[in-house]
Amino acid sequence: MDYEAFFTEKLDALKAENNYRVFAELERKMGQFPKAAHHGKDDRSHVTVWCSNDYLGMGQHPDVLNAMHTAIDQCGAGAGGTRNISGTNIHHVALERELADLHRKEDALLFTSGYVSNWASLSTLASRMPGCVIFSDELNHASMIEGMRHSKAKVVRFAHNDVEDLDRKLGEYDRGLPKIVAFESVYSMDGDIAPIEEICDIADKHGAMTYLDEVHAVGLYGARGGGVSEERGLCDRLTLIEGTLGKAFGVHGGYITGSTAMCDFIRSFASGFIFTTALPPAVAAGAAASIRHLKASDKERMMQRDRVATLRRKLDAVGIRHMMNPSHIVPVLVGDPAICKRITDELLERFDIYVQPINYPTVPKGTERLRITPSPLHSDADIDHLVGSLTTIWKECGLLKNAA
Repeated sequence: MDYEAFFTEKLDALKAENNYRVFAELERKMGQFPKAAHHGKDDRSHVTVWCSNDYLGMGQHPDVLNAMHTAIDQCGAGAGGTRNISGTNIHHVALERELADLHRKEDALLFTSGYVSNWASLSTLASRMPGCVIFSDELNHASMIEGMRHSKAKVVRFAHNDVEDLDRKLGEYDRGLPKIVAFESVYSMDGDIAPIEEICDIADKHGAMTYLDEVHAVGLYGARGGGVSEERGLCDRLTLIEGTLGKAFGVHGGYITGSTAMCDFIRSFASGFIFTTALPPAVAAGAAASIRHLKASDKERMMQRDRVATLRRKLDAVGIRHMMNPSHIVPVLVGDPAICKRITDELLERFDIYVQPINYPTVPKGTERLRITPSPLHSDADIDHLVGSLTTIWKECGLLKNAA
């Protein structure tokens, strides 16, 4: 087999479909977020980032950085290996306590990323419970899907956020059979939010566990940043709440929370935990500091909501279509991969604005979009520049035909 020819052929096909991903070489600047240096253009060029998942700018918060500097001076750079071999660092233990408290659960377990926490936890639970069936929302994240596949358990997909479909499909299985209902709170591409209480009611009715992915909600919703489940007073209704440290908390890593027995079960059997090098102590310390800050401060959340509302209002004023939802994510629909790529290229090259195009397979064909995530640190001038730049390009692309 000509391996190189095979690789090239597949890459060429992606490029022909306008679905080939190009990474911008950006350098985040401490104290200047959402600004970043764009090294792909020239070393003096700065861009405004509009698609970061550092939703609240906590990646540059002084409390986070001070905690990380202190931990580096105290513990050095790395964890030294897996927790099984090298031991559990005090910063891992402290962070797990913060996370359990955040979600009002008995215990928590750290992983190296949100992807790994979903993959390892779902695959372990479903593969170890005999005859387990997973009921998965059809728009669940790839990490959840991979965990289900790896478990080799039976997976039944239910229509997105459709509790009647879930009820009907759960009813086809014996109540005593192990079952997991897996879903997300905030879906990151459309920005819609799951009917968590109704899903819990249906799961309870059929004797199923509930597995909630809160990665795009932790830090952002609830009085202490515990996510949509905290905001709606539902933490106690959920068997397992999974989250990330790499988005609103601004650092890196993933985790699960739940009962002590369940967390210990996953700790003891999940290969994705047992055989993976632990998070560096400084990262754990920074994450704990971020969580503590957002438990006490609502300022960042309120400012972000103001920025989201301001951007939506100004997009409406110029006639640029965006998907309405109750979350912090602003999807601006384009509907064509080539045009979507052209728009983002133009934004970067002409207007020093960075937004990554979202094309298939991340979203279905025909729903290509810009996924914009305003932060508390985007100024009125930043918003005006973005909307003005989009208006110019929308007109040039014929997407704003009725504009004045």
